[in-house]
Amino acid sequence: MTAIGLAQIAVVLVAVIAAALPLGAYIARVMGGERTALTPALAPIERGFYKLSGVDPAREQNWLAYAMAMLAFSVVGLLSLYALQRLQGVLPFNPQGFAGVPADLAFNTSVSFVTNTNWQNYAGETTMSHLTQMLGLTVHNFVSAATGLAMAFALVRGFARSDSSTIGNFWVDLTRATLYVLLPMSIVLALALVALGVPQTLAASAQATTLEGIDQVIALGPVASQEAIKELGTNGGGFFNANSAHPFENPNALSNMLEIWALLVVPFASVFAFGRAVLDARQGRAVATAMGIVLLFGALFVYWAEAAGNPLLTDIGVDPSPGNMEGKEVRHGVATSALFAAATTGTSCGAVNAMHDSFTALGGLLPMFNMLMGSIAPGGVGAGLYGFLVLAVIAVFVAGLMVGRTPEYLGKKIETREMKLAMLAVLIYPLTVLGFTAASVMLQTGLASMNNAGPHGLSEVLYAFASANDNNGSAFAGLSGNTLWYNTTLGVAMFVGRFFFVIPLLAMAGSFAAKKKAAASVGTFPTHGPLFIGLLLGVIVILYLLQYFPALALGPIVEHLLMTAGKTF
Repeated sequence: MTAIGLAQIAVVLVAVIAAALPLGAYIARVMGGERTALTPALAPIERGFYKLSGVDPAREQNWLAYAMAMLAFSVVGLLSLYALQRLQGVLPFNPQGFAGVPADLAFNTSVSFVTNTNWQNYAGETTMSHLTQMLGLTVHNFVSAATGLAMAFALVRGFARSDSSTIGNFWVDLTRATLYVLLPMSIVLALALVALGVPQTLAASAQATTLEGIDQVIALGPVASQEAIKELGTNGGGFFNANSAHPFENPNALSNMLEIWALLVVPFASVFAFGRAVLDARQGRAVATAMGIVLLFGALFVYWAEAAGNPLLTDIGVDPSPGNMEGKEVRHGVATSALFAAATTGTSCGAVNAMHDSFTALGGLLPMFNMLMGSIAPGGVGAGLYGFLVLAVIAVFVAGLMVGRTPEYLGKKIETREMKLAMLAVLIYPLTVLGFTAASVMLQTGLASMNNAGPHGLSEVLYAFASANDNNGSAFAGLSGNTLWYNTTLGVAMFVGRFFFVIPLLAMAGSFAAKKKAAASVGTFPTHGPLFIGLLLGVIVILYLLQYFPALALGPIVEHLLMTAGKTF
C-alpha cells in the first residue's frame, strides 16, 4: 500500500460525497414532484408520456397496486427483450450479421437486464447486434435502475406518511427517475467518456495492422452511451466481454476514476434524498455513514490483500513489490482496481476493471462478502437504500428487545407484521444462494463448468449465485456460465433475488404508511447517532456472517490457508 494509492482512493470517495449531497436534494425534489431546474424543459415531455400511456399522475396506488404495476412492467420488458434477442438476425442495425441468441442464453440475459443484474454469459462484441445493445440492453439499463429508485421511494413514503393508504404511483416514479435523474446525467457522462477516448459509433469494426504486420479487426459500436448508464444505473453490463478492463470502455486513469465515481454517486445521493424526504437529514447521514464505513473498510482490505502480492508467485521468485498484478490492467494498478472491486460489489453494479478470479484468496473474500450481504453498501440505485432500511428495521427491533420497549423507526412502531416481512425478505438470499450452490457442486452438469477444483472452484460457484441473487452481475471468470444449467438457474436466482425481496418490502411500505406517526419520547431509541450506526453494522455482520460462514470457511478461507502454505488447489 502506497501513499499515492491511498490518495487515489480518497480523491474518488471525497468527490462522491461532494456530488451526492446536492444530488440527493435534487432527487428528493424530483421524486416528491417538486419543481427543479429541469422542470421547464422536461415537464412537457413528462406530461406527454402520461397522456400517451393513459396514466393519471395525480392518482396514487396502494402497495399491492404499486407492486402489480412494477411486476407487469418487468414481465413485459423481459418478454420483449427475449424476443429482440431471438429475432436480432432478421432485424436492422446488425452490421456484423449476428444470428439470433440461443433460447437459454436469451432467457438468462433478459432476466439479467430486467432485474438490474446484467450478468453476462456472452461476449457482447461477438453476440449482440447494435439494435439489441441499444434498444434492448441500454434501455433496460435505464428502466431497471429507475424501477429500483421507484421502489426505494415507495418505502421512504411509508416512513414519511401517516394514516395513508397509498405509497405513490409506480408509473410516475419510473418516469421521473428516468427522465429527470438518469437520462440527463448519462448524457453528460457519455460526452465526458467520448472526450476521454471511448468510442460512440454505429460502425461495426475498424481494420488495423499490428506491429507484427498482422491484420486485426477491432470491434466498435455505441460504447460510450451504454458505458454511462452502465455505471450511473449500477447495471454493470459491458459492451465488451472484458467490461471496464477493456481500453475502449475504460481507456485511462481519469476515465477509471470517473467510472468509479459514477457507480457510487447515485446510491449515496439516494440515501441523502431519504433524509430530506423524511424531514430529518440526520437519518440519511447515519445510513450513509454506515454504508461509507463498510465501503471504505472493503476498499482498504482488498488493497491491502492485493498489495501484499501472491505468496505462490513470491515463492518462485516473482517480485511482490508491485502487488498481485495478475488479472489487473497496468494502466489502473492495484489501488483503483481494489476500489473498483469494493465499489462494484458494494453496489449492484457488477462492472469490473480487473478479474476477481485472479485476486488473492483474501482479496476475493471481501467482494464475495459484499455480495453475500446483498450489495447494500451503498447498494444499487434505490436497491441499496431499501436494502439498508430493511436492516435498519431489524436493528431497531433488536434494540427494542434489549431495552424491553416496542421498537420504533422514524416514528413508526415495528410490530409483528413488519418483522415477518423483513425476515421473509432477508432469508430469501441464503436459501437461494446456498441451495443453488449446493445443487451445482453435487451435479455433474454443474461441476463440468468449473475450471478450478477444490476451495477455489467452490468460491466460483458461490460467487456466481450470490452475484445473481443480489442482482450484482460480476463473476469469478473461471466458471463457464453459458450452459443450460447455469443460464437457467442463474436466471431463476436473479428473478427471485429481485422480486421475492421487493414484494415483502412494498407490503412493509404499505403497512408503515397506514400507521400513525408517533412523536419521539425520552424512551425512543435515537436512530441518527453513533450507537445506532454501530448497532446497524453489528446486525449486518452477525446476520450475514452467521448465514454464510460455513461456505466462506470451505471456500476463500481454506484457499488462503493453502496459498500461505505454498500449496496450489
